[in-house]
Amino acid sequence: MARRSIRDIRRTELSQAAFEELIVSGIRGTTLDRVAARAGVSKGVVLHHFGDKDQLFEMVMRRANAVLSAGVVELLRHAENPLERLFAVIVGNFAEPIFRQQVCHAWISLCADAPYNKANQRIQDVIHARMQSNLRDALRGIVNAEEVAVLATQISTAIDGVWLRASLGPVPMSMRDGVDHMRFVVERLIGGDRDTEAGIDRACEKMESLADIVLNSRAFVEKSRMAG
Repeated sequence: MARRSIRDIRRTELSQAAFEELIVSGIRGTTLDRVAARAGVSKGVVLHHFGDKDQLFEMVMRRANAVLSAGVVELLRHAENPLERLFAVIVGNFAEPIFRQQVCHAWISLCADAPYNKANQRIQDVIHARMQSNLRDALRGIVNAEEVAVLATQISTAIDGVWLRASLGPVPMSMRDGVDHMRFVVERLIGGDRDTEAGIDRACEKMESLADIVLNSRAFVEKSRMAG
């Protein structure tokens, strides 16, 4: 494994500090001064590595996406059938520490800026492509081949919609609230018989339980700190 440079390590530490500050203060309250204080460095050090707040937030959202992806991959490791793979993707998109109202706010801001910012657009393209790939892989074992692409788009659009609602809601939305919205969507897209709906319930409950245990374990948290 290639050794990481001091510069890369420092940028990882600063983006982690910015992410932690975002969780506490939200996107408007997260300033370069606060990030510097949390990281135990001067503001000049932050500016040296990132230039301005926009560049720093780009790295924060890349980190958030990397942590989210790591959570999905971890849940997929425990999936034993297509419905469990589908809900590994869904639950992974609503698990802590990513599915927080402050992170949702930051993501919405990133989306709004994407048409005017090529870096933000690239992040969105990566997020969308990865989600589509994961959803299509799961759906191939559930629905007819001609339905896979359409249903993957519908499910990913619904996930984006729940994130939007979580950002705008008066109170924070929990993982289970977000997953419940998606279970409703999935049941109407691919449900219809008792066996399928029972399978959806089992898959959803298994992945929610695993998310509580595995994604909050010390090993995963430490691994996530080095993501991005």
